[in-house]
Amino acid sequence: MNKERNHFKRKLVWRLIARFFAEISIYTVGIIFLYFFILIVKGFWIWRGDEWIYPLLHWLNDRFELFLLFSLAAGYLIILMRCLMKPVVYLEQILGAIEQIYNEKEDLIQLPSNLKEVEQQMNHIKLNVAESKRAAKEAEQRKNDLVVYLAHDLKTPLTSVIGYLTLLRDEGEISPALREKYLSISLDKAERLEDLINEFFEITRFSLTSLTLELSRVNLTRMLEQLVYEFKPMFEEKGLECILNAPPDFMMRMDVAKMQRVLDNLLKNAVNYSFEGGTIEIEAVASEKEITLTVLNHGNTIPKEKLERIFEQFYRLDTARTSKSGGAGLGLAIAKEIVELHGGRITAFSENEVIQFQVVVPVL
Repeated sequence: MNKERNHFKRKLVWRLIARFFAEISIYTVGIIFLYFFILIVKGFWIWRGDEWIYPLLHWLNDRFELFLLFSLAAGYLIILMRCLMKPVVYLEQILGAIEQIYNEKEDLIQLPSNLKEVEQQMNHIKLNVAESKRAAKEAEQRKNDLVVYLAHDLKTPLTSVIGYLTLLRDEGEISPALREKYLSISLDKAERLEDLINEFFEITRFSLTSLTLELSRVNLTRMLEQLVYEFKPMFEEKGLECILNAPPDFMMRMDVAKMQRVLDNLLKNAVNYSFEGGTIEIEAVASEKEITLTVLNHGNTIPKEKLERIFEQFYRLDTARTSKSGGAGLGLAIAKEIVELHGGRITAFSENEVIQFQVVVPVL
């Protein structure tokens, strides 16, 4: 950016200098041409001496050097003032264009041809500002919708818990089997209620805090093995098989808690969006400069338009609020921010009922 700015500044300065000397040259040639024209007219015309212009031409001929010096000095001064005023005019035009960057109108900024580079940069900034406003507005709207949905969803499990607990209290001679059923349903609804409340806290934490890294060396292989073990009940519930391919005892410098959160979010997505009885593959590949972590599962292909927005805040693949697996739409957005804080990148791929997330981070 600085290089482009300096290039444009030099180009504009040389353009003003060239214009200054061009105008001076044209003016000088014009004055000389005028003088010789006067001489030619005076020499070829037969003068009687009583013409009204004869005294003026005679006076100019006698004082040619003074006339030439005065004409050139006056002309040069006017040209110099015009050239010095040109940057001021440019500045006024640029200040007026700056005001247009943040207005709501979609009209592009237009500047003189000499400021074409500035015009292009300002229009680029204007489009970026408009896109940022649109994205922020959409994110805020999704967040507001999500809060409304969550608040509504809180009522359903809470009503069920209250209803079944009331039955347990009022029905004195309820059978042990039915009592067990009611307690099981109440516990299930209470756990769902806890998940929804946690989503509220997740939204608040993401909105009010900024992430910072606390780096340390950790055995990445052991961390992956522990994570797979913790997810074993979820795998068994859907009949999933998890395959882990990682180099033995590979040490990596990272923020352990935050990177574990990234992998936790990726595995939760893999479980939630996998076909029952399918396979989840986790692979870690290390090189001298970077580590590549891949989480792959088999499920419904994610459409391209959704895949492009999958890392946006509060964006959910399943927009229906009836899905038990549906979260706040923050998991992947937070994962992306954590990976980028490590200097890495995260990408998503989906085709032919294969969903793949890939995390690439540099060796720190």
